[in-house]
Amino acid sequence: MLAKTRSRGGSLDPPGLIRVTLIAFAAALVWFLSAPDAPAQTTQAPCPGEPALFHPCALAKAKTFNPPRTRDGKPDLQGFWRGQASGTENIEEHPKTDDDNGGKSLIVEPADGKIPYQAWAAALPGQHRAQYVEPNVPCFPSGVPRSQYVPTQIEFLQTPGYVLILFERAHTYRIIPTDARPHVGAGIHLWQGDSRGRWQGNTLVVDVTNHNGKPWFDQAGNFYSNTTHMVERFTLIDQDTIHYEVTIDDSNVYTRPWTMAFPMRRNTEKGFRLLEEACHEGERNTDPLIRAGQRIYPGMTGKDR
Repeated sequence: MLAKTRSRGGSLDPPGLIRVTLIAFAAALVWFLSAPDAPAQTTQAPCPGEPALFHPCALAKAKTFNPPRTRDGKPDLQGFWRGQASGTENIEEHPKTDDDNGGKSLIVEPADGKIPYQAWAAALPGQHRAQYVEPNVPCFPSGVPRSQYVPTQIEFLQTPGYVLILFERAHTYRIIPTDARPHVGAGIHLWQGDSRGRWQGNTLVVDVTNHNGKPWFDQAGNFYSNTTHMVERFTLIDQDTIHYEVTIDDSNVYTRPWTMAFPMRRNTEKGFRLLEEACHEGERNTDPLIRAGQRIYPGMTGKDR
């Protein structure tokens, strides 16, 4: 089910946005049902799942794959997908523990798989985890890019001029215009940022600004500020795999731009639909953490350095 998204910390949630979402959903559903058949493809071995190995393999496969297309000729990303769930524990490589399942780094540039924090910021992730309630616990939106790798299902829908991404977690969503409109004003800061897309060949390129700096990349406390600029790239490399890539740039926090990449795999279960995952209803973890001395994370701004 599609429900109203919670919006906090400066996010805008006007009734008109909800109406736009419902209209976009209905129109995209009609578009999805009427989409043309996919072109025949030669079966190839899938790319490995480890991001450092997946990334170069996916770049190569993207050069030869002819993706299925919507009625207006754009690559058809529609369907149900799931990202690299280990990233929500820690986007850097981390071992299996009693709390974590472990996983390889999602960071492909720099090659060491580490976030290139400036010296002042390098110690903050550990402090964040000790001092603050992890922002996903109170059911705040996961932000960009974490929404793409939370361990849940994701649905893509397309209409001419829009890509709509629905997240099973907490009723969150992203409406991505692809009609060259400008970003919202600089004074507006949003949990999911402000996304503007364009098609570059077979790739959906999404420019994301206007973050509020309140989500974390992961449970480890890795963070970005409200001055961060992100560029995402969504590219089908075979019928059931999207190469997801995001470059993150913020001279207030990092020493250089850096990039994550990982596969998003299609859910091919027949008759699958998103379930309602209200999250906040019955959520009982936040109050005990606050009573234990943790606080709600206030967010990071470009002035916090």
